[in-house]
Amino acid sequence: MRKSGHASAGSACRSTPEGVALAPHAPNWFALYTTSRHEKHVARHLSQRQIEFYLPLYRSERKWRDGSRVTLDLPLFPGYIFVHIRRSERVRVLEVPGALAVVGGTGGVAAPLPDGAIDALRCGLEQRCAEPHPLLMVGQRARIRSGALAGMEGVVVRTKSNLRIVLTLEHIMQSVAVEVDGKDLEPVPSGDLACAGLGEL
Repeated sequence: MRKSGHASAGSACRSTPEGVALAPHAPNWFALYTTSRHEKHVARHLSQRQIEFYLPLYRSERKWRDGSRVTLDLPLFPGYIFVHIRRSERVRVLEVPGALAVVGGTGGVAAPLPDGAIDALRCGLEQRCAEPHPLLMVGQRARIRSGALAGMEGVVVRTKSNLRIVLTLEHIMQSVAVEVDGKDLEPVPSGDLACAGLGEL
């Protein structure tokens, strides 16, 4: 059984009205690419420098060679941490040991993520089990229609005992699998370009 969690600075759950224009120099969420297995190390440095961040974690049980078991809190998106900064603070963030790059969009310019997507992750992952999942590009798309993460779209995969929906953050090419009940899903018609899903980042 795996349970999602998070390490963050600042408020845990907040909503941003859709369609509200942001001030030119207002902070936005950006994906920060880190050295492999240094996400928590980077998070500690960000905290020390009072830079707001969000590091989603999931709980995983591991078995050591001596047979002992341990429960670890691991990054949900390996190699990435989200920072809430102004574009002008990019250099300050990259001075953090282990921080490699702020993920860019076209032309290499840092590309902000929608506040709504980060808010959905921060709130919804508190109520559902999640774990990393290989990126999927094919399969049936579905929308979560009720409960936590309602409105999010992804690809449905079936396990032996239940269903999971794979939500993809295309901005950083990472996916997570979230356990759901079949009654909480509705199919997304082919050609439906609804922008509520994480896959629209």
